[in-house]
Amino acid sequence: MAPVFSPPLHRQRHQFVIDFVKRQKPQKVVDLGCSECSLLKKLKFHREIELLVGVDINGAIIKKKMHGLAPVSTDYLQPSYDQLRIELYQGSVTQKDMRLRGFDLVTSIELIEHLTLDDVERFSEVVFGYMTPVAVIVSTPNSEFNPLLPVLAGFRHSDHKFEWTRAEFQSWALKVCLAYGYDVEFTGVGKAPPGQQERVGFCSQIGVFHRLGGRESSNVLSDDDAEDGFSYTLLYSINYPSLRDNNILRRVLVSEVLYWAEKLKRRWMEEKTGERDEAEECLRASEQRIEMEEKQTVEQCGREVLEVQEGEDEEVFWNNRKGQQESCILHRSVSVPLAVLWSCCPKVSALSGSLSNLRHLLMDEPNVKLSQDGSAVLLQEQDLEEEEEEEEDNDVEDSGYGEASQCPHSAEQEGDWEANI
Repeated sequence: MAPVFSPPLHRQRHQFVIDFVKRQKPQKVVDLGCSECSLLKKLKFHREIELLVGVDINGAIIKKKMHGLAPVSTDYLQPSYDQLRIELYQGSVTQKDMRLRGFDLVTSIELIEHLTLDDVERFSEVVFGYMTPVAVIVSTPNSEFNPLLPVLAGFRHSDHKFEWTRAEFQSWALKVCLAYGYDVEFTGVGKAPPGQQERVGFCSQIGVFHRLGGRESSNVLSDDDAEDGFSYTLLYSINYPSLRDNNILRRVLVSEVLYWAEKLKRRWMEEKTGERDEAEECLRASEQRIEMEEKQTVEQCGREVLEVQEGEDEEVFWNNRKGQQESCILHRSVSVPLAVLWSCCPKVSALSGSLSNLRHLLMDEPNVKLSQDGSAVLLQEQDLEEEEEEEEDNDVEDSGYGEASQCPHSAEQEGDWEANI
């Protein structure tokens, strides 16, 4: 009986790498023979990775697929504190490039079988002797499994230069360990049918290499190494938005401050005028439920402060700044103290870190008007009827959308047999 792989074999190989990343949490990862970048597209969601690199000799494939690694709209709208940089290079895995030294993890998924045996030796020297990563994952076909594969004559892919047995793969791996100071664990993905696993092994055999001494072992760049320089061509690089970028942090903080200040101002004005319809009451009840959930994550002292302040908004925290007598209504402002925003709004306090830092970050913001002493945000007071008219106009205006080839060093270039099992 021919084996049927579920999930498909290529997904099992990728999942093996993802599970390793979840356990070991490497910060710098490079995928050699990245081909269509399918593994990189999965790894980019694991934000413990700060630098994610792909290398392939076929630059045309990279250029065709690289834009799938770009940040999406939610990455910009809701940036996190995590940092991620993605780089894609065209180059051969038999050449040295100093930009790939010192990584935590190197993956080589179904790649080495596309190399000649002489190039496999060069690959070993480059990866284990020059790049010296903390860990390396190498997968390659297990030729002992081939008789179980349907409609297969010869190698699994026309570009394969060899396909090793388990003994041949283990012999190469152990020589690498002795030569470059690693140890190795052998495993695989794609189990054989019941009763045949021990006889034929996994469909794809995997070696997981760990550098002796781990992260603490030295990785010094010698003068000879420096002469190798940059042999790869950078085709694509992108930095994901992060709150560690001060400009992005300021933008998100300003958005949160204006949102919460306007929300508090509106609530105060509703209480002042006594106008609140049934829909608004329903919205307020929903907001209160959300606020209660947020409070559960705040320390006890913070909860107590919020509870007191909610009952004293009008008396303690709100002040009207009067303008000239003849235009007191049109030019009157509502003052929202920064202390209130910082203590009542968990996201504002988390983003700013401290009240003094919040004031500093907002000081030169053109979209935020502060009081003369910088202690409060000033918002123009506006009658609720005027606001409702504006909202109706906006509803009308916003009713529609605004204007607005075969490759010897490429991984995952396997035969059609995988697609059907």
